[in-house]
Amino acid sequence: MPVKKWLRQYAVALPVLTGIFTLSQYIKGYTLKHSLSFALFWALISLGIFAATRAWNFHRNQYCALCNDLPEKNNDNQPR
Repeated sequence: MPVKKWLRQYAVALPVLTGIFTLSQYIKGYTLKHSLSFALFWALISLGIFAATRAWNFHRNQYCALCNDLPEKNNDNQPR
């Protein structure tokens, strides 16, 4: 599995998601501390679900154009 590639991508996605979630909660009127804890929780949940789904699809050898983890083949798993 391309674990190094995935870890780099998640290292970028975590602060981006945290920033988006923090800003959205702060704009709603919550305190910065509450907004940050909310953001970290949901960023980790979101990335965990995405990582598990991605690992499962990689394990099943299912092509994903967005993930680009497997070489493109002409098989039945690809969308047309």
